[in-house]
Amino acid sequence: MPAKRAKVRFANGDTECAAWHYPGTNGACVIMAGGFAVPKEPATDLFARRFHEAGFSVLAFDYRGLGESGGRSRLVLPVRSQLADWDAAIAFAATLPGVDPARLALWGFSASGGHVIRVAARNPRLAAVIAQTPNVGGPAATRSVSSFQKPLGMLRFTGRGIADALGTLAGRPPLLVPLAGEPGAVAMLTTPDVGDGPKALDPDNRHTHWQQRVAARSALRLAFYQPGRDTPRVRCPLLVLTCDQDQTAPPGPAIEAARRAPRAELVRMPGRHYAPFMEMHERAVDVELSFLRRHLLDHAPAEPGTGSARHRGGRT
Repeated sequence: MPAKRAKVRFANGDTECAAWHYPGTNGACVIMAGGFAVPKEPATDLFARRFHEAGFSVLAFDYRGLGESGGRSRLVLPVRSQLADWDAAIAFAATLPGVDPARLALWGFSASGGHVIRVAARNPRLAAVIAQTPNVGGPAATRSVSSFQKPLGMLRFTGRGIADALGTLAGRPPLLVPLAGEPGAVAMLTTPDVGDGPKALDPDNRHTHWQQRVAARSALRLAFYQPGRDTPRVRCPLLVLTCDQDQTAPPGPAIEAARRAPRAELVRMPGRHYAPFMEMHERAVDVELSFLRRHLLDHAPAEPGTGSARHRGGRT
């Protein structure tokens, strides 16, 4: 049975973000957004439905310039703007009927898994954060991605990103690149596991609005983005879920980042980048719902932070 949800919009400056609101019954709310350039439906539907069935309210939104949200520069997704979208979503979620503003959690995967860490580091009022297969260290991810790309393909992609950045100064439309491609292609990612994306997020080809492209300059800038450095400043409970064979967001930097967070829980699972949407989905949902219930519903006293992550439910 489809989850009950309603389309809502919230303002961020002079632009509006589109979102799905799933009204819950337990007073807590999970705020969700997809990975880089992935709209809310393919990115969040699978997990949002399960959270909603467990009684949680859910607010799943599109970044500006993506999906159904506003924004004149489509598929131009600067990190700073996306972080501001999270701030606006948090403020809006706190006003939803039946939602306790003291029981808000964030959920993000891949690039958004890094975003939620940075947002939490500067928002101490959050109750919990889930970072699923997060990209927390741009240079490390770039090294992994580069190892699966041909030199000429990498050179052409970099050139496209620079040309796009220069073109925007002259008012030209963005130069788009595919999110995924084979080694040698001019694409954001050519890792072996990136090919799992469409069958993991859109197995029935229902989400025809998902363009699966992004402005080249936005993709290039992620190479320098390192939200994992912010984990020592995340004071709320933080669940970091990694996959051991992930080649798109290598688990090593996320594991190290979790160990620096005062109240982190680290769960390692077998599989590649999209395993939590595929063969490891039930296990991922169980782990995440357990985390949300403990920290948003049980109201147990917080354990003193030691600066080291607790390891749960998997290999360490």
